[in-house]
Amino acid sequence: MGKIQPFHLAIPVTDLEENRAFYRETLGCEEGRSSDHWVDFNFFGHQLVIHVQEPQPKPVGKGNPVDGKEVPIPHFGVVLEWDTFQSLADKLKNQNIKFVIEPYIRFEGKTGEQATMFFKDPSGNALEFKAFKNIDQLFAK
Repeated sequence: MGKIQPFHLAIPVTDLEENRAFYRETLGCEEGRSSDHWVDFNFFGHQLVIHVQEPQPKPVGKGNPVDGKEVPIPHFGVVLEWDTFQSLADKLKNQNIKFVIEPYIRFEGKTGEQATMFFKDPSGNALEFKAFKNIDQLFAK
């Protein structure tokens, strides 16, 4: 597969400072360049940019059912190492993050078994963090 390159993702937020604090302090992302309208973050080795924008109407939808849970659509996130996932899950629980889907093991005993959790940033952007005990299962069919 070769070396994995970092992705770049730009997302809208309604309050720059509230979201800046969330990504920097709650998730522990290092802040990079910024202006009064946007902030770059090192999002677990990837480039995430939050851009302030007036609130927009959100599409109404429940999400998609996956493993008996309603997964929010759209969402983004990152695959972490198993121990890093567990540490982040504990940190978020201690910070009383409101989970959309609490940390749990999805597809237990099946191909693609993974730890996963979903929550939202202060602007309502849904995030998923996951981890595989066997990273070779990431793209397994």
